[in-house]
Order: sequence, then C-alpha cells, then structure tokens
Amino acid sequence: MKAAIYLRVSTDQQTPDNQLPDLERLAAARGYEIVKVYREDETAWKKGHQRELQQARQDAYYHNFDVFMVWSLDRLSRLGPHAMFDIIEDFWNKGITVVSPQDSWVESDTMMRPLLISVFASVAKWESDRRSERTKAGLARVKATGKHIGRPKGKKDGPDVHRKRSGYFKRWENKKEMKFGTL
Repeated sequence: MKAAIYLRVSTDQQTPDNQLPDLERLAAARGYEIVKVYREDETAWKKGHQRELQQARQDAYYHNFDVFMVWSLDRLSRLGPHAMFDIIEDFWNKGITVVSPQDSWVESDTMMRPLLISVFASVAKWESDRRSERTKAGLARVKATGKHIGRPKGKKDGPDVHRKRSGYFKRWENKKEMKFGTL
C-alpha cells in the first residue's frame, strides 16, 4: 500500500522532524511504501492555512496514496470537531485510511470512533484556546507594567524586507464598514 505522511508543528520554534521516525517505523512495520511526505515547517497560521494539508487532500482525490499517516490527530486541526471530521471524512470518502500512532483508535471502524474523534477534537480546540488565553494574559501583564510589546519603537525593516500592505488595508476597510456601514 502507498502511504503519505503529514507533519506539522504549532510554532516556528518546533521541528516536524520529531514526528517522522515514529511514522516511518509504523510504515515499515505495516509494509507501507511512503510515496510522499507533506511538511508544514511553520505554524499553520502563517503564509496560508496548512497549504501542505490542502495539497494532500487534493492528491488524495487522484488516489496517489492509500493511507494517510499523521503523528497525532491534533496535527490535522485544532478548530474543533467539525473541522476535524471535515478533514478525516474527506480522506475516508476517497477510500483512504487515516493512521496515527498516537491515536490508533482512529482506524477502528466502530460506533465509538465518531465519539472519540469529537471528544479528541474538542480537547485539542480547548487546549489551543487555553494556550491563547495564557499568552494574552501574559502580554497584558507585561503591558500593564509599562513595557512596550512588539517591535521596538522606531525600528524599521532592512532594505531586503518587503511587507505586504494589503492586510492593513483590508483591516482598515473592515473597520470602516463596521463603524459606518457599507459605503
């Protein structure tokens, strides 16, 4: 059977290489041929949302592999049960088995599987939300002490850095519409 591996990290300070050995061992033990490794080397929220996962879903449409391997289901999504089911069912509907060494129950075809996926996805979302709350609380505490948060005042990018400005304008337009209504 042909297998694809999906690796993802949560922050820029992590490496997906920690996930790969477990997946390679599992593939070897089951006799899977690894045909593609999809890697998200930075947080899913930068430079487009999980481009490699979207590519894997597109490749699944063409049946480029039979098994989709992920170290843990929370690598697929932390947006809750709906998002998790959307991703997993997309593979299942194409006849592709989702395999996870950390969450081996995802392969069982029992009535408990949807319940476990819902619970697991809810916990992953809760964990992500709590981490965000702690980060915001820490930033608020630092800001309350009078310390500046973010780029040092007066600091400018070097000549090689070109920032995309469309995001600023889009936020400005959205704020304008919310304040004054559609123009």
